[in-house]
Amino acid sequence: MKTTFFTTLISTLALTGICATSAQAFTFTTNYTTSDTTQWKSDIWLNSVKIENKTYSNFSLVKGVNIVQNDTWTGGNTGAASSDRGDNASGVKAENPTASNLAASLGNLNLSNIIDTEDSGKFTLDLFFGKPVDNFLFFERGKNSQLRVQAFDKSGALIGGDSIKLYSSEWQGAGYSLDTTEIDEAQIVGSLGVSLFDLGVTDAKSFGGLRLISKSSYVGPDFKVVGLNVAVPEPTTVLGLGLVGAALAMSRRKKAQ
Repeated sequence: MKTTFFTTLISTLALTGICATSAQAFTFTTNYTTSDTTQWKSDIWLNSVKIENKTYSNFSLVKGVNIVQNDTWTGGNTGAASSDRGDNASGVKAENPTASNLAASLGNLNLSNIIDTEDSGKFTLDLFFGKPVDNFLFFERGKNSQLRVQAFDKSGALIGGDSIKLYSSEWQGAGYSLDTTEIDEAQIVGSLGVSLFDLGVTDAKSFGGLRLISKSSYVGPDFKVVGLNVAVPEPTTVLGLGLVGAALAMSRRKKAQ
């Protein structure tokens, strides 16, 4: 009976992109619409995503950005994060962006609107979402950069313990390419998903936003992130989570003794 219960619980969490055994990113399939599948310079609209065997479209978009640190653009390839868009796409283009510019680039379902980062640029950005969110969908143009992700609570304090790092070798093909004003030709886009559980956050109500970090060694992530509210756990699932937590705590105490 117990084995069946815990197996079902873990399977349910896995379907939402939440892994009950270890913190790691998950993969998903991107469903999009565009009129330009040759040069990939126009608007590319995100319709839905498929995680395991379920399709989701209840997205939560970025509503605000706080620039904790962003290298200053002084011309050429200087600076770090900037607002970029497809050559023929709608959206914001700003080399030395304000927080509002960055929020405008992320706060829509147009995958042609991204944050472009110079290869050696450094930034720390805090993102706030408009609706409840428990998963995050990341898209990275080029599949060759890294990005560090951490959660903070509603008071602004970092929570969840260690951050998670999205490595260049982990990006999965998103099924489309992207050519923006910052580059000369279309590049393949990669995707990865991160859940609150991956970030060490066990109480969704405490979640305030995401902190994204790029260092000079991360090769300039060119990215888009969209929030996703997969589901509100049923009371029995919440109870199960409590039992799992209690069991893990007891196991740790026994090992310590």
